[in-house]
Amino acid sequence: MLKLAIVLPTLNERDNIAPLVARIEDALGPEGWEAIFVDDDSKDGTADRIRELALGDPRLRVLQRIGRRGLASAAIEGFCATAAPFVAVMDADQQHDPKLLRDMLAAVEGGACDVAVASRFVEGGSAAGLSSATREKGSAMANRLARKLTGVTLTDPMSGYFLLRAEVARGLVPKLSGIGFKILLDLLATAEPPLRVKEFPLQFAARGAGESKLDRTVAFEFLVGLYEKTLGQVIPTRFALFGTVGAAGVAVHMATLWLTYRIFGEGFALSTAIAAFVAMSFNFWLNNWLTYRDQRLAGLKAIVSGWLGFCATCAVGALANVAVATLLQARGVHWVLAALAGILIASVWNYALSSKFVWGRYG
Repeated sequence: MLKLAIVLPTLNERDNIAPLVARIEDALGPEGWEAIFVDDDSKDGTADRIRELALGDPRLRVLQRIGRRGLASAAIEGFCATAAPFVAVMDADQQHDPKLLRDMLAAVEGGACDVAVASRFVEGGSAAGLSSATREKGSAMANRLARKLTGVTLTDPMSGYFLLRAEVARGLVPKLSGIGFKILLDLLATAEPPLRVKEFPLQFAARGAGESKLDRTVAFEFLVGLYEKTLGQVIPTRFALFGTVGAAGVAVHMATLWLTYRIFGEGFALSTAIAAFVAMSFNFWLNNWLTYRDQRLAGLKAIVSGWLGFCATCAVGALANVAVATLLQARGVHWVLAALAGILIASVWNYALSSKFVWGRYG
């Protein structure tokens, strides 16, 4: 009888799938579990490899997501896709040891805890698989911040390896952010009353095949999660991100305007138009890298098309920017204040249109 579903978010993990399945079977035996791979449309054929294996192994399933990305949202979709009474989330890169699953399941099933967490930092655990000392220090700092947010005493609240009852997970899903957030931290910060947690020592191994998907935006995503749980109900998270990028774009706009208007002596209207175009290009690049990381455009064709689309959708906002700024400056308003007023007028329009037509979604 099916008891445990293991949710495994994947992105370009083709060569890790078969060895991982073998390790799970070695840890849990041949029955009572299923592995749900939630694949973010990997380009290396990960989803097809899982389908090949699933033809001879009904315990394996794949959810191939088109146009959606992110570990947190992948876990959420996995929670909702199984009939198993218990669900676990773990990485597909073989850094998480499946041998812990049996004891973690026993602890939750027996009522010793609500969530069993595999920890790199509890006694007996190890973070040796982290790729650098800098990442290990960064993880420890993130854990300290996470403990303040959740109120739960954990050595590793940023762990991506945990197990709980499926009905508990699904009950919390409507309140989860699913945006750039470690899903365990999201669950713990959302649950009322707090979930009881028990930790299990994890020897965090070096990844198997392939390369790490972690980059500098992981730290940014952690901050996004903190924002979502504190101020996200006041100002929508993605709009706040868009606004943050826009603030950086203001600096680019003003620097370009100063250069063309004050240094090269061009007219104010032309200088404002040039500054708006430069700022738009900068904002597109940064939004694609951070704000819409889960929808990031990749490849030269997609990026150029997205950039042109961004400029086109923001054209009306840019025209309003230039018109308002020029009008105010002509009426005696200081050129800096006039420029800022034009930027403010354009910002909401740009957010709404680019969200829909460039990255294909609202909020």
